[in-house]
Amino acid sequence: MAEKRELILKLGQKITDRIGHKVTVDDPEYWGLACVVTDEMAEVALKMKVRKPMTFSQILKATGKEEKELEKLLEEMSIVGLLEYNWENPKREKQYVLPMFVPGSAEFTNMNRKQLEEHPELGRFFERMSRLPLEKVTPMVPPGGAGIGMHVIPVEKAIEMENQSIDIEHISHWLKKYEGKYAASPCSCRLSRQTYEEGCADDPEDWCIAVGDMADYVVETQKGGRYITYEEVLDILKKAEDNGFVHQITNIDGKNKIFAICNCNVNVCYALRTSQLFNTPNMSRSAYVAHVKTENCVACGRCVEYCPAGAVKLGQKLCTKDGPIEYPKHELPDAVKWGPEKWDEDYRDNNRINCYDTGTAPCKTACPAHIAVQGYLKKAAQGKYREALALIKKENPFPAVCGHICNRRCEDACTRGTIDQAVAIDEVKKFIAKQDLTAENRYIPPIIPPTTGRLFEEKIAIIGGGPAGLSCAFYLAEKGYKPTVFEKNEKPGGMLVYGIPSFKLEKDVVEAEIDVMRQMGVEIKCGIEVGKDITLEELRKQGYKAFYLAIGCQGGRKANIQGEDAEGVMTAVDFLRTVGDNQNYPVEGRTVVVGGGNVAIDVARTASRCGASEVSMFCLESREIMPASEEEITEAQEEGITLNCGWGPKEILTENGKVKGIVFKKCLSVFDENKRFAPKFDEAVTMTVPCERVFLSIGQSIVWGNLLEGSKVELGRGNGAVADKVTYQTAEPDIFVGGDVYTGPKFAIDAIAAGKEGAISIHRFVQPHSSLTIGRNRRQFIELDKSNIQIEEYDNSSRQIPGVRKDIDAHKSFRDAKEAFTEEQVKKETARCLGCGASVVDENKCIGCGVCTTKCEFDAIHLYREHPECSTMHKSEDKMKVILPYAFKREMKIRFGKKEK
Repeated sequence: MAEKRELILKLGQKITDRIGHKVTVDDPEYWGLACVVTDEMAEVALKMKVRKPMTFSQILKATGKEEKELEKLLEEMSIVGLLEYNWENPKREKQYVLPMFVPGSAEFTNMNRKQLEEHPELGRFFERMSRLPLEKVTPMVPPGGAGIGMHVIPVEKAIEMENQSIDIEHISHWLKKYEGKYAASPCSCRLSRQTYEEGCADDPEDWCIAVGDMADYVVETQKGGRYITYEEVLDILKKAEDNGFVHQITNIDGKNKIFAICNCNVNVCYALRTSQLFNTPNMSRSAYVAHVKTENCVACGRCVEYCPAGAVKLGQKLCTKDGPIEYPKHELPDAVKWGPEKWDEDYRDNNRINCYDTGTAPCKTACPAHIAVQGYLKKAAQGKYREALALIKKENPFPAVCGHICNRRCEDACTRGTIDQAVAIDEVKKFIAKQDLTAENRYIPPIIPPTTGRLFEEKIAIIGGGPAGLSCAFYLAEKGYKPTVFEKNEKPGGMLVYGIPSFKLEKDVVEAEIDVMRQMGVEIKCGIEVGKDITLEELRKQGYKAFYLAIGCQGGRKANIQGEDAEGVMTAVDFLRTVGDNQNYPVEGRTVVVGGGNVAIDVARTASRCGASEVSMFCLESREIMPASEEEITEAQEEGITLNCGWGPKEILTENGKVKGIVFKKCLSVFDENKRFAPKFDEAVTMTVPCERVFLSIGQSIVWGNLLEGSKVELGRGNGAVADKVTYQTAEPDIFVGGDVYTGPKFAIDAIAAGKEGAISIHRFVQPHSSLTIGRNRRQFIELDKSNIQIEEYDNSSRQIPGVRKDIDAHKSFRDAKEAFTEEQVKKETARCLGCGASVVDENKCIGCGVCTTKCEFDAIHLYREHPECSTMHKSEDKMKVILPYAFKREMKIRFGKKEK
């Protein structure tokens, strides 16, 4: 055990502001200093008073040291972070300051990367000293923070029209005050959290802007600081707002002085933690509160996604049968006893809850990607089609594709469907997305990395160029990466190209949307099968740091019956891929398709176009529970395809190795009492169907090949990859999975949603020491109760029907004969939206940062100056002068005030 160092113990006691606490060797005040502070440094520091500047000559006199020795020592103490310095005196003479721990030496010690790497315990030192002194005092702190820590300063443009605002509430005021003296330095909170694996995956560099003499200090003392211009400051502030970071200023020197403007991520920031963990917004809130203009709000959820305090959640705009919903307000400590039972240790996760239990718009809830449906309908109604497209691409990089093939769960859930017919959401999306099909109108999303300048250089490999893999690539590119997609086929797109017939989705639509990704920096390498042409280990040696496996279910399942290997039998997957490559592939004679899903219908309609003389479908299910959609079934029947329900394949009849017929047996039930697939048959009741071709559309399989050779990835049910249900990380830490290889066969929109989550996980994984889960949006939404709503007025026009091109034979051509809506139809259809959802602000949780206002595109959320007292700034030395009177008044309210229900 190391010998106790008395000088370090005394110094820790001197600096700490834990009231009444006796510092021991087990306390951070001791071990945080002991690892970097020598006894000689401590001896000098003990001759100083906390936050009382001393010139060199004064320290020389107090210590009696030799001049050059002291000069060197003070420099070392400043580099370590024990001291800071300034020139704040009439003579502009350099003076040294022994700061408090926070803001002060605890964070200064974390800003030196080399020092932090050598002494990672400094990360916990900063974390502890930014919390322990506050655990008892936080509920007693009055508005304005009483000279403790940091103070939220709003986004400037959120209050520029507020005529009641005062100078110190504007960032521009502070920038003008310290004009020409700025330095960008690393964020000590981001660096600190990395030391114990709770990083947020941001690049820590340059987010802290030191002003005035502090700018010189962070540049001269190896704190990673660099001088920057006014324009560079504005650029950093803009990048922070783009990322949803909160501006904060130091709050320990009264109203006339700050020494830094920080740009804070709530997932790591200790200053924001003071209000969030202890549920005491007085600690950091600004004078402003956000309010929503409900009539303008479209429940797009952007404000919810970015609100650092979890003060905004989605609710509903529609009245219930009992009137408007009254949403709960967060409890505050101003009139109730407050202790650890009121704290929220999981605030970073709880602040990411998306909506109230009463629910929100069903369309957004039902969509696997949770697209802002109500929002893009409103943009389309306003004729702002490009803005509508941008809003869709926040969650879905394939709006045109989905406009053609989505299974429209949003429409199934649409509240309008309880009145007459659901809004034709997908047709509106298809119209909007037409812009992306021509290069001159194409929308390329901006690249917004959580950095102040650079793009990320980490190499990421995506195996499989289907909707999941390409979606992952898209959102990684948006974060500032240049991922590489490896696709074994000649073209990217996966089942979008090789599994969906052109009469439903023409291939130029897919290619146009993939081209956007190329323009964003995604590299796509086709004709390379990973596991065969190159291995994962070889890619690791090339520098790839993470892998996203999204190869889909590209194999077809057989029925395990006699004759299924005969000439003329194909699986649905093989047939659709073959025709995808060659639309002239011949299908001659009578054709039977086994299966009752949408893929089976695609096969039947494709076979008809390839020349089959007649096409019949046979499926286990009854007509009522067939998995295919009503629209698909209707279109197949209109093309002359016959449907036979309640039959399962028993045997394929052959002659000379070729198909001559198929025997079916009667299906009595498909599922057991637990709703599990367990078909039962009457083997005595059969039907023989003469035919020359049989296509089996009874399921798909995953063909891994040698892709996983040598890896720790585990396979589970259906040969799918086993992975964490939130992060999609497998047992091999650098391998993530998504799409059909994880879920089994699903729809494109499910794969797209999985791809975005994969991108989030990979970004967090490749950035050092970051948590894959802390503060992660779980994307859980609740549908409002459609049986308990009161709708009195609405546009009563009927659902619009898209036109059909006369120059295309809709029953025989491989071209898509459906036309998009006209602009007039879009106007009529979007007017049918009932506008179910809206954002709701809990003013008790709002910290007045204004981040929400930068994300709203509907002029629906604004800041209002309702707490001017929160702009009262005090010096740290005066904190008890303001805390004690406030604490007394609070105690009186607790004891004698009226209890609120």
